[in-house]
Amino acid sequence: MTTAANSESQRGAGRPRDPRIEQAALAATRDLLVEVGYARLTVAAVAGRAGTTKAALYRRWPSLPHLVYEAAFPDELLAGWQLGSDLRTDLAGIVIGTRDAFTTPVAAAALPGLLAEFSTHPALHNALLSRFAGVFATVDDRLRAAIGAGEVREDARSEDLMRLMIGAVLLGVLLGPEQLDDAWAERITAVLLEGVRP
Repeated sequence: MTTAANSESQRGAGRPRDPRIEQAALAATRDLLVEVGYARLTVAAVAGRAGTTKAALYRRWPSLPHLVYEAAFPDELLAGWQLGSDLRTDLAGIVIGTRDAFTTPVAAAALPGLLAEFSTHPALHNALLSRFAGVFATVDDRLRAAIGAGEVREDARSEDLMRLMIGAVLLGVLLGPEQLDDAWAERITAVLLEGVRP
């Protein structure tokens, strides 16, 4: 016999999530980050702007930082990067692409708050790095080819290269994103290239 409680439970368990709520919440989060900043952002404000409820948001994201992270760094952010045959050009493209990803108005507003949240939500740090997983793999393949061609030291590691580059971009965003121009990108590229050369 099916009770009313069981019936309700079955309906809840089988009810698909409405993707429109997620998209509205992510869009609202992006807008509010730029308008009010991370420190003044609240789940209630996002819910109100998105036309949904706090409970609906918490069913999708365990905390506000997780919502902000997904809004600021969507999966498609770093899609489509391709490397060629010139190592300097490839490194410059990675530096510029990462700079551009981290200096969008939304990302620049979110990063200081998210960095402060890493100690409380360590999974966020791993999630941020996971956004670069495909890039890490591509750079690793490119570096192996460069090692085989004698362009790069045999002990060079793509993880080291990427962490140095991401660290330089993060620090630049915190200290003054307006200074991260193409000349800065060229200098960072030169430093990274010298670091891996034989």
